[in-house]
Amino acid sequence: MINILVTFPVKDSQKKIIKSTLREEADVTFIQDFKEKEIPVLKEADIIFAWNPPKELNSFDLTSLQNLKFMQVLSAGYDHINFERYPQGCKIASNKGAYADPMAEHIMALVLALAKRLFINHKKLSAGEFNQQQTNISIRDSTFGILGYGGIGRAAAKLIRPFGSEIYAINSTGMTSDKVDFIGKLDDLNIILEKSDIVIISLPLIEKTKNLIGKNELERMKPGAILINAARAQIINEEALYNHLKAHPGFYAGIDAWWIEPFSEGEFRMAYPFTSLPNVIGSPHNSALVPGSLMEGIKSAVENINLFIEGKQPRHIVNNS
Repeated sequence: MINILVTFPVKDSQKKIIKSTLREEADVTFIQDFKEKEIPVLKEADIIFAWNPPKELNSFDLTSLQNLKFMQVLSAGYDHINFERYPQGCKIASNKGAYADPMAEHIMALVLALAKRLFINHKKLSAGEFNQQQTNISIRDSTFGILGYGGIGRAAAKLIRPFGSEIYAINSTGMTSDKVDFIGKLDDLNIILEKSDIVIISLPLIEKTKNLIGKNELERMKPGAILINAARAQIINEEALYNHLKAHPGFYAGIDAWWIEPFSEGEFRMAYPFTSLPNVIGSPHNSALVPGSLMEGIKSAVENINLFIEGKQPRHIVNNS
């Protein structure tokens, strides 16, 4: 029997999906069913299914994880996990791509709203100003740069192609079978930044992508470019982005991921007043949330757990164990 411990709160409908999707040889325990944090629950766990492990397991002595062999994370991102806290040999998998479609829609909503100056014009109309001569950006004549051509990047590209736009992209291999105008690696970042009218960030946050976009990189971009971040805020230097937006009113940004968020920091706070700038649109890191998306994410994660139970290689292993 394989013992699985679910550490994040789930609704009854989600419990049902988890239990019905898991292999028969799996015995699943939900941590929310325990009034006190009982050490035996951890000692018996072969697999942990978590969302935010640092918070969900905060009151546990993780040295009790003697049998842990695999941890599946519900989120696509995994930068909040300290791999060293878990037993050597334990595989850790992200839920990469599980929320790609709704996130791609959100990305395109930000792109279109910024390109067509919808929020700016709405505010001007509210103030009694009717400027029918103000021009917008043509998506059809634009080049999109996609930094991180994985699940989210590819889903965004599907929505971009009908516009007839060019697509320049980078991923970890520098290869793709998809139809793009350019594919490269992270070393090709400057090519993307200089060529693109619209840049979409969908990279994972790892050591080499932290502060990837700073003052120098922003200055390489076109003065009238649009930058969309639906990944992790720390990929962009916060101060550099604010200063660039303030100094270049024709440069626009759509921000879904923020530097201080409740999920990781326990609160939302901005060090710089981005939302006071007319060339910024923000959203509360909810690009993945549409009706049913969380349930689909759970199904995707549980299917990956099943691969591990079956002795197959799980998808999206993010540590070197």
